[in-house]
Amino acid sequence: MDLPVLPPVEPMLAKAVDELPAGGDWLFEPKWDGFRAIVFRDGPEVLIQSRDLRPFERYFPELLDPLRAALPERAVVDGEIVIARDARLDFEALLLRIHPAASRVALLARETPASYVAFDLLALGAEDLRPRPMAERRARLEAVLGDARPPIHLTPATTDRGTAADWFARFEGAGLDGVVAKGLAAPYQPGKRAMLKIKHARTADCVVAGFRWHKNGPGTHVGSLLLGLYDAEGRLHHVGITASFTWERRAALARELEPLREGALDNHPWKEWAEWAGFGDAEASGQRLPGAISRWSRGKDLSWEALRPERVCEVGYDHLQGMRFRHATTFRRWRPDKPPEACRYDQLEVTPPFEIERIFGR
Repeated sequence: MDLPVLPPVEPMLAKAVDELPAGGDWLFEPKWDGFRAIVFRDGPEVLIQSRDLRPFERYFPELLDPLRAALPERAVVDGEIVIARDARLDFEALLLRIHPAASRVALLARETPASYVAFDLLALGAEDLRPRPMAERRARLEAVLGDARPPIHLTPATTDRGTAADWFARFEGAGLDGVVAKGLAAPYQPGKRAMLKIKHARTADCVVAGFRWHKNGPGTHVGSLLLGLYDAEGRLHHVGITASFTWERRAALARELEPLREGALDNHPWKEWAEWAGFGDAEASGQRLPGAISRWSRGKDLSWEALRPERVCEVGYDHLQGMRFRHATTFRRWRPDKPPEACRYDQLEVTPPFEIERIFGR
């Protein structure tokens, strides 16, 4: 490739803050829930680089021709790969694309094609735009991709804080993560947390039904707690983990949870999870179960210790993806005042869907 910016390039990152910045000159954008990807195009050659600096094009072959059609002959663009389905983003469908079999990838590319949402321009022609201010990079990106057609999209952006606050409330129903704020005068800073991200933060009361040992302290230090929620039929689903503990607290948890290990598997709702081991996070009779192997966890010890599902904890989370928390949660406190059977899905806040086409444009 003959470009002024060559791979690998670390993407510019964001640090989490509690609210939209009120002062200063900011550009606000929706925070897309997908795979970060920097696209390099030099004539017919297109390279898609992942956040961890690896090639991505083999997993999303359906994007190569649209990117050639949409981008100038020589350009480097930063953005996000997403899959939109049923009027919202589908991160689970995106995960399935990272598959070693080309035939499987090709099938999924036809069944659930991906889209690319561009939000920054790093190079154009022979010019490296990274030192230029965000305001200029955005203007030039609009000139380049203002007429882009699906599956290539230009992300919405605004300098109005009120509009950004409205996006924060409404766009979550389409599966977006929140809002990103970028300084209008700021250059592109690879690898640095030079942007701000404002994500949805909520709490939920969950049953603690098991735990995993910490890799550096098996038998003495808890690594993570396995969380569960009951559905309307009374089935306990594995919904995620919480692992935000100090080393000292991990040791204390091991002692604290020891009494709940006695006879835990006798009538445990997840005792049959092993029958589905090797097939990802298993679902038996519609029930989410922990402990299985997926292509994302090969080589990791996913064995777990059962606990009698009698204790309840409050955790902080951002949003639900299907029947699971999208990211690891943050432990807040124990809830001895709350019975486990009260930890149900219906406690969670649900945001009405916002048609994804209204964000992408038809």
